[in-house]
Amino acid sequence: MASAQRASRFPEPIPIDTRAADNLRFIRDTMERAASFTAVPGWGGVAIGVTALLAGCIAAGRAPRLQFITWVLEAAVATVISVITVRAKSKKVSQSLQSRPARRALLSFVPPLLAGAVLTAVLVQAGSYMALPGLWLLLYGAAVVTGGAFSVRIVPVMGLCFMALGAISLLAPPAWGNWFLMLGFGGLHIVFGTIIARRHGG
Repeated sequence: MASAQRASRFPEPIPIDTRAADNLRFIRDTMERAASFTAVPGWGGVAIGVTALLAGCIAAGRAPRLQFITWVLEAAVATVISVITVRAKSKKVSQSLQSRPARRALLSFVPPLLAGAVLTAVLVQAGSYMALPGLWLLLYGAAVVTGGAFSVRIVPVMGLCFMALGAISLLAPPAWGNWFLMLGFGGLHIVFGTIIARRHGG
């Protein structure tokens, strides 16, 4: 009876290997968060998706040059939304935009976009507007994949979806380009933005 009382007073010790595994998991997760750029704005992505859908509706049925101008203006609006929401979320998660993960993400994100800008200028000068939707989706996806390598895991997945959609767009009839842009910059941004917002805090 006395031995049973002593046993109830002193619970079974936790095996040291279980405690060590928990500690290692905590350390690994902490290091992963410290090495990742977590200020990717989910709701900002949703806002960009909504404005892209509006731009696509405005551009639908118009001449290729007017569609091009509409989507360039949408890109400018999306850039403004991105800058504002990234700054807001970086403050929320207390991650400086001057941090090493933030700089790595930015430096990886920008080169595919610059390549896209150069190729866009070349194609517009040649009057080849029809190839632009696929090119934009493909290179934007590449930018998201490379930049997302230093961010949360869902971001590179989003980039691969953009790349796949861009490749399909390049093989599809040219008249479908505006719809592909709406599906990509509109639909994918809304879907993945919502996932990021819910899983990673806004």
